[in-house]
Amino acid sequence: MKHSDILSLTLSQAKQELSNKNISSVELTQCYVERMTSLNSTYHAYITCCEDLAIDMAKKSDARRQKGNCGILEGIPLAIKDVFCTKGVRTTFSSKMMQNFVPEYSSTVTQRLEQCGGVFLGKTNLDEFCMGSMNTYTLTSPVANPWNTSCVSGGSSGGSAAAVAAGMALGSVGSDTGGSIRQPASFCGIVGVRPTYGRVSRYGMGAFSSSLDQAGPFGRTVEDAAHIFQAICGHDPKDSTSRAIAPPDVLSIIRQSVKGMKVGIPKEFYEASYPEDIRRCWDKSREILEDAGCQTKMVSLPYVSFSLPCYYLIVCAEAASNMARYDGVKYGVRCFGETLEEMYCATRSAGFGPEVKRRIIIGTYILSHGNYDAYYGKATRIRHLIRDDFARIFQDVDILLMPTTPTTTFPFSQAPNDPVTVYLNDVLTVPVNVGGICGISVPCGVSDKGLPLGIQILAPAFEDGRLFQFGSVLEKGSNFPLLPFLEKNSASCKE
Repeated sequence: MKHSDILSLTLSQAKQELSNKNISSVELTQCYVERMTSLNSTYHAYITCCEDLAIDMAKKSDARRQKGNCGILEGIPLAIKDVFCTKGVRTTFSSKMMQNFVPEYSSTVTQRLEQCGGVFLGKTNLDEFCMGSMNTYTLTSPVANPWNTSCVSGGSSGGSAAAVAAGMALGSVGSDTGGSIRQPASFCGIVGVRPTYGRVSRYGMGAFSSSLDQAGPFGRTVEDAAHIFQAICGHDPKDSTSRAIAPPDVLSIIRQSVKGMKVGIPKEFYEASYPEDIRRCWDKSREILEDAGCQTKMVSLPYVSFSLPCYYLIVCAEAASNMARYDGVKYGVRCFGETLEEMYCATRSAGFGPEVKRRIIIGTYILSHGNYDAYYGKATRIRHLIRDDFARIFQDVDILLMPTTPTTTFPFSQAPNDPVTVYLNDVLTVPVNVGGICGISVPCGVSDKGLPLGIQILAPAFEDGRLFQFGSVLEKGSNFPLLPFLEKNSASCKE
């Protein structure tokens, strides 16, 4: 097959071509390796490219296939967010603090991908320690959006999203603390899934906010994301927060009808002000589900408006606690001082970037004597009220439907300098994390400027199958255009 034909394959189609032996994993991987190495200077999607490792894993995959031993992702080239430890491969968390760290073990997520036959292309770019929404707080260069390279990719998993959207990987994994999978998926016009907390092991994943972090997949299509979801889910005794609940067979659920099911539209969000194209996309997605036989209704979530301040109190407090381990003693950068305190101060000043320092300072204040109960304690109590809100609503509806982001992607030149303005961009994604439920972003339209728009589906905790069930219906009905690199391939073929 020609390279343009190989690149046009979705992950699901590539699995079929590999199964039919029309292509080998080495051919497939070589195509993506060449594209990754030639385009990374444009998009900066990868921090570390693993060309030799990828080809070696592809050869081993082809050998397993010859013996009839195939996993769910056998021979599929994937990108890994550089927050997951990978044995023998540099894992930086996009921070000067850990820029030369090479783990001696792998995260459960990467182990499971490897056990399922996945091929690792490299480690993708992110905001330092996952703290950011634009993928601009990074060890290397900011990640450019494949739809318009002058625009941000979103964050913190912007590298993983851009790698898929630019055709530099067939799928990828990221992490979502307050929207870090769904927001860049929306900005880059692909599918991003935030599973229920406890569904995917956090062992070996760099900790940002331990009660909110969760790994999840990116794919060109809902079915592509489902394959990766199926591979990484499951109980892990190494992670105390991992739940011993059998993962759903999403590849079966994805084909089930949604006729007669109920869809809720949160009125607190619907009554807010949005650009006209986002409002139009939301209404269109609602019509698609109604045409599929769903009943839609307005619902109220009175406490959900407190999600954003609640989230940032919790996330900064937990970040300050988690970042305390990076002191230059056991691993990472070390700057020497005459005393232990001077060494700590010099190391953390040199190793951490501005956003990480900002959140450590805020979090330390929140956790200080006299402030703990007033801030962190109150935030955890509000968190329970938000969770109760969702539990009550999901007794009446099967899913909730809303936009993923309040705006489309925006140019680097127009990126806000005020951190509070940046934080407000998470207003539609953080309720999922604070509420302990699950969500998916599905591309459902383009703005007046030709930039992608994502619609978010929210489902109850451990009902992740509904995300794929409804997501597939939205995907089929939205008639979303081809990704830009596929448009170019299509135009070249016509010529």
